[in-house]
Amino acid sequence: MNNRQLEDLIYQYHWRKKELDRISNILWGSNRKNKSVGVTQYGIEATLPKPNTNLKSIPEMDDMDARDKRLYDRWTGYQAKVYAIEMATDYLEDEQQQIILDCMMEGMSYRSIASHLNVNRNKIRDMKENMLSQLCQKCHLFKGF
Repeated sequence: MNNRQLEDLIYQYHWRKKELDRISNILWGSNRKNKSVGVTQYGIEATLPKPNTNLKSIPEMDDMDARDKRLYDRWTGYQAKVYAIEMATDYLEDEQQQIILDCMMEGMSYRSIASHLNVNRNKIRDMKENMLSQLCQKCHLFKGF
C-alpha cells in the first residue's frame, strides 16, 4: 500500500464508521455498541456459556436473503478497515502526528488542521507525508486493503 492509498483510507474512515452504524442497525435491529448489557445473572445461569452475537452462524447465513448477505459482507470489510485505521494511532510516536491522523479521520482539510495546530499549511503537508511514510513502513496493519 502506498502513501496515496493509505491517505484515501484514512479520509474514508469517517463515512465508513457511519456506514457501519447504519448497517448494524439494519442487520441487528439496533446499534450494537449502545445495546443494553442486561440484568446481572446469579447462580448457575451466570456460569453458562453466552452466545457470540458478533458473528453469524452458518444456518443464520443460509437464512439471510441476498441483500442481508451483501450488507453483512460489506460490514465485515468496513469493520476490518476501520479497526486498522483506529490501531494506526498506536504506531505513531509524535503527538502532533497523532493529532493530524485524528483530524484526517474526522475529514478535516489541510487548512483546518493547520488552523487547529496553529502552523503553516505546508508544514502540515510535510508532517502528514512523514506520518504516512512511517505508517507505510508498518504495512502489516493494512495488508489486503
